[in-house]
Amino acid sequence: MIKLRLKRYGKKREVSYRIVAMNSRDRRDGRPLEELGFYNPRTDEIRLNIPAIVKRLQDGAQPTDTVRSILQKNNVFEQVNA
Repeated sequence: MIKLRLKRYGKKREVSYRIVAMNSRDRRDGRPLEELGFYNPRTDEIRLNIPAIVKRLQDGAQPTDTVRSILQKNNVFEQVNA
């Protein structure tokens, strides 16, 4: 199963995340199928590749709870249903 989830990177106490599509059985920081965006919780900066995310969701990828809330804040699910 393909999951949309966060991949951690950055220094200690200065963490940032990439939003990636990965196989659900792969480890958190393993090689992703595709990088779909960026999230910095310290500055609340979010950059998304919305067309690629919409395509993955239409193909059946399941977002984790945290990624789902990020996508809802940016109204991505409205574009999937349209």
